[in-house]
Amino acid sequence: MTEKNWEKGLDVFDAVYGPGASEMVKPFKDSPFNQEIVGNQFANLWGNEAFTIREKRLMVLGATAMLGRQDLVEIQMTGALINGEFTDEQLEQIPLFMLFYAGAGNCTALFRGIEAARARVAAMKKAD
Repeated sequence: MTEKNWEKGLDVFDAVYGPGASEMVKPFKDSPFNQEIVGNQFANLWGNEAFTIREKRLMVLGATAMLGRQDLVEIQMTGALINGEFTDEQLEQIPLFMLFYAGAGNCTALFRGIEAARARVAAMKKAD
C-alpha cells in the first residue's frame, strides 16, 4: 500500500460514512488488515467512479440484507443519511422491495438497521 492510496482511502472513507469517520481507522495504519481496507477497498473500489457512492451503497445494502446483519445496515444507512442519499419514501421502500429477494427475517434486520440509522442521525443533528 502506498501513502497516496492510504490518504485517498481516508478521503473516500469520509465521503462514504461522513466527515471525520476515518478517524477510527487512522490509529491502525500499520495493520495489514486496515491497509487493505483503506488502501484498496476504499481508495480503489469505493473510490472508483464507475458507480456513485449511492449506487455502491445500494449494492452493499442488498448483500448485507442477505446476511441479515442489522448492525452493518445501520453503519451503511448512517453514512447514507449523513450524505442525504435517500428520501423518507425511499427509506420506507428499501425493506419492502428487498422482502421478495432477501426474505422476511433478513428484511426485518434491514428495516431495524434503517430505523436505527434514522434515530442515530436525528440524535446527531439534535446534538449539533
